Amino acid sequence: MMAGSRISLLITLATLALDGAVPLASAGAVQSAPSTAAAVRDGQRDFDWEIGTWTTKVKVRRNPLSGAAPDWTEYEGTSVVRPLLDRRANFVELSVGGPRGRIEGGSLRLYNPLTGQWSLNFASLRDGMLTAPVFGAFSGERRGLFYGQDMLDGRAILVRFVIIRVSPKEARFEQAYSTDGGQSWEDNWIAVDTRR
Repeated sequence: MMAGSRISLLITLATLALDGAVPLASAGAVQSAPSTAAAVRDGQRDFDWEIGTWTTKVKVRRNPLSGAAPDWTEYEGTSVVRPLLDRRANFVELSVGGPRGRIEGGSLRLYNPLTGQWSLNFASLRDGMLTAPVFGAFSGERRGLFYGQDMLDGRAILVRFVIIRVSPKEARFEQAYSTDGGQSWEDNWIAVDTRR
């Protein structure tokens, strides 16, 4: 299966799993997307709960997919989430610091009403470059699951990004990489946000 088809399949399966239609564990066994399209859930207000200013604590794995013991660094600062285009898009401004310096950047999130999915597009101020986007949706109001494809040290990887609304005042963000088509995942970014 081609890499692009595999990503589309993972996104479709993740969306179905979030809706309870397909258990996520079966994602590796399915070879093609369902032939009939389900009704698209209107998710354009999925991020409304996050608008505002948050205190952010981030753990970043400095040596992802290296095979070595994890080398984590912690950062703390703020995330400011601003609505755009009548809340069908939003922008996250991240500014955190720690013993190894600062991480500053922004994430533009765009909603596609035709697919019912969001794209998350991050740019770091360190180099001004956009990372490859991840695509996905929320299951109700509590959990968002997003997948994409990227490159790390010259090899193609899958990226999984999970957003969990723990409570109205707390959210958790987890990013993981896979080199085996999504059979196994290694966390490399864990953030906990607390509303100010």
